[in-house]
Amino acid sequence: MTEMPISQIESWHAHVYFDDASKAAALALRKTIETRFQGAMEMGRFHERPVGPHPRWSYQVAFRPEHFASILPWLSLNRGDLVVFVHPNTGDALGDHRDRAVWLGAKLDLDLDALKG
Repeated sequence: MTEMPISQIESWHAHVYFDDASKAAALALRKTIETRFQGAMEMGRFHERPVGPHPRWSYQVAFRPEHFASILPWLSLNRGDLVVFVHPNTGDALGDHRDRAVWLGAKLDLDLDALKG
């Protein structure tokens, strides 16, 4: 295996997964994230359907590498019962989603075909 320098990580994405039953919890977490990490992240759209490789409804929290050490631990302790999928962005979308991801909660099957091509 060839070592990759961490400088290849351009940014991180955390995808918060939810469904109809957990929508209120996802909205509450989203509001807290927006307040707590204002200026340290960019919030993505609130998708009430699976989008791309994501198997559940989701929204994305995008952040720079320098904010990883504050955002990821906070999410791990405050996500409640929601599943959060976190991956780096190195320019290799398939590898980033398949091989370099961190799961908070249950690991779900992604639709990796959406990233091939």
